[in-house]
Amino acid sequence: MAAVKSDLIKELANNYPNFLKKDLIKLFDIVVYEIQESLKRGERVELRALFSFEPRLQKARISRNPRTNNKVNTPEKKSILFKMSKEWTKKINEKK
Repeated sequence: MAAVKSDLIKELANNYPNFLKKDLIKLFDIVVYEIQESLKRGERVELRALFSFEPRLQKARISRNPRTNNKVNTPEKKSILFKMSKEWTKKINEKK
């Protein structure tokens, strides 16, 4: 099952009926926006007992095109390291 925004909003609306759906959408958008902006600034984002995101810088290098075997310059770029909490890892790996 994929985590789709509309499904997450529906689940939040079912769990918290006192909140308006448009307010939940706005809250969700704000949270995602703040996570994106923090990663752009190079900051680590950590939601305790859930997961963490950490921006990493991949150095520029000379790589190889597998089809033609030519050398290609790969520029420096940012990537994101996702690390799940130990609690989530245990829950996922539990046998039912």
